[in-house]
Order: sequence, then C-alpha cells, then structure tokens
Amino acid sequence: MILPAIRPRDAGSWDVVSLGEVMLRLDPGEERIHTTRSFRAWEGGGEYNVARALRRCFGLRTTIVTALVDNPVGRLVEDLILQGGVNLSHVRWAADDGVGRTARNGLNFTERGFGLRGAVGVSDRGHTAVSQLRPGDIDWDALFGDEGARWFHTGGIFAALSDTTADVAAEAMAAAHRHGTIVSYDLNYRSSLWKGFGGPARAREVNRALAPLVDVMLGNEEDFTTALGFEVAGLDPNLSAVDPASFGRMLSAVTAEYPNLALVATTLRVARTASRNDWGALCFVDGGLHRAAFREGLEILDRVGGGDSFASGLIYGLLAGFSPQRALEYGAAHGALAMTTPGDTSSATLAEVEAVVAGASARVVR
Repeated sequence: MILPAIRPRDAGSWDVVSLGEVMLRLDPGEERIHTTRSFRAWEGGGEYNVARALRRCFGLRTTIVTALVDNPVGRLVEDLILQGGVNLSHVRWAADDGVGRTARNGLNFTERGFGLRGAVGVSDRGHTAVSQLRPGDIDWDALFGDEGARWFHTGGIFAALSDTTADVAAEAMAAAHRHGTIVSYDLNYRSSLWKGFGGPARAREVNRALAPLVDVMLGNEEDFTTALGFEVAGLDPNLSAVDPASFGRMLSAVTAEYPNLALVATTLRVARTASRNDWGALCFVDGGLHRAAFREGLEILDRVGGGDSFASGLIYGLLAGFSPQRALEYGAAHGALAMTTPGDTSSATLAEVEAVVAGASARVVR
C-alpha cells in the first residue's frame, strides 16, 4: 500500500494531533535518582514529544489530547507545554481531591546514564488523569471533522496506561480515518507499563489489535519483537551490531501481515556505552527498503526522546511531501540531534536538522 493522500494545509486547523500522557520529568542531571538532592523539571511523554518537536523545530500547528489534574503540579506541566508551543485546547482538566486518590499527574524520574552505566527511568504514573479516559469522552468527529487535522499520532505508551486507553486510541484512529487523516503509531514498548498488566503477551494482544487501524507504524527492534511479535532473524542478542538486511526483511513481513500499513520504520541503535551509540534508521514503503545514513560512535548526552524525535522528523518530511528517503534522513538526523541535549524533548532547529542531513560537521558556529 502507498501512503494515502495527505490533506492540504489549509484543509483544517491542525497539521498534527497527538494523543498521550504528558508527565513531569524529574532529572537529577549528573547524579543518580537514589542519591541526588535536587532535580531539574521538564515535561515529557512519548506521544507529546512528537507534537512538541513538530511545533518547535518544524513549525507545524500541533495540539495534544491529554488530561491533567487541576493542581499546582498540573499547572506546572501546563506552563511547560505552553513553552513548547503545543496547543492546549484539547486538555481535559480533572478535579483535584487534595491527595490524588481519584486522579493524579504522572511523574517520570530519569537519569541519563554515562559510560557503562545505562540510563534509568522510574515512572510514577498509576491512576493518572489521562489513564482514566474512556471511549466517548472525546468528540473525535468534531476534532477531525469540524476542526480538521492532517495527521494523528499516538502509540503504545498511551495504549498501556489502563484497560480503557487502547479502546480510546482505537476510537480516535477510526474517527481519523473517517475524515481522511493519516494515522501514525509508535509501538514504544515499555516493560514497566506492562509489568502488572499482562506483560509482553498482553502488549502483543493490544498492539496487534490496533495495527489494522494504522497507516504509519514506528518502533525499534524490541518494539516490533516484544510488542508486535516479529523477530529479526539472526539478531545478535546483545545488539553489538545490526544487519540492515535482516531488519528490512522484518519490516517487509510486518507489511505483509498488515497490508493497511503504508510505511513501517525502525530506528537502529547499537549502544556501545550509554554515552556512545551507533545510530541509524530504515523504512519499508511501497515494496522498497530505504536506509538513512548510519552514524557510528554518536556521542549521547541524553538518549531519552531520540525515537520520538526520529518520529517527528519523519512525519515532518512526509507532511512536507518529501520522498520517503529524504523524510527518513530528516527523522534520523533529528533523532541524533535530540540526544545531544538534556530532556525528553528536542531543542534542535530546522536549520540544524537540514545541516546534519547535508553532512555538516560539528565545527563551532560563531
């Protein structure tokens, strides 16, 4: 299947609508979570990170469908989202009961890792406001029909939040298709989210049920294997090397089982250390495999959000009408740049992305 026609920019209010949780990220910087005495606050969340980058780096009109508790923590997250430029008109505000018995805002403690010490994420996000969304809570036909959107993005993190969120995602995808909106889905498998919720088997069940509603499927090797059930033949279990041909065959198998998928893409990462990775990407579209430049020994400051930044760069390229190869290069370049700065979200500029795509060096600019 080829990518369906993308609605023109003047056909609606939004270039991209995202559905997902926005958490408060607490970052100990160079310290450890269990030893630090101070944290830096950011906002972050897989689906949100894509919308923010598409707004701040790529200049598109984006909005986030989410829910927050109306208390000072929720308003801090709101203020951070406002700095990111993402529209807040589709945020649902839940009443604060004082201590979070009925609903709360999610927290994500994240240490970056260095050298042999890998990055660590500790989520504190049980019974959050957004996890309690149910089918019927959002008027998707008003959003995709009356307001209009060119692209809808959500993913496996949102789908894993509760026993209702996957149904909300399915409802949103169906409405998006009714109104000619492209649907992308990042598998984004997180073992911590599925640990008490059926584990990998449940993750596979949920994601395989949602896959027929997707146009553009994204993920990494763990996502496609654990969350969707497709093995990469001959993959080194320590992932000390990657074979693009094996990944390409896996992507081809995904599209064979789900012919509705117009494009399937994966990032390629070899973590030599937490602070030095090899990085690249592949996509399979219209029967052909495309490979972005593979960057060996990429120096990493903060790896969290690299996949989301890849997704946003790829989506930007497709919305801009680029060829799949060029869109893939934008995704890989933006993902690489995002990992050179702290926080979940990208602080790269479009000019920087284009320079990296063109092969620019890291010489000082002054």
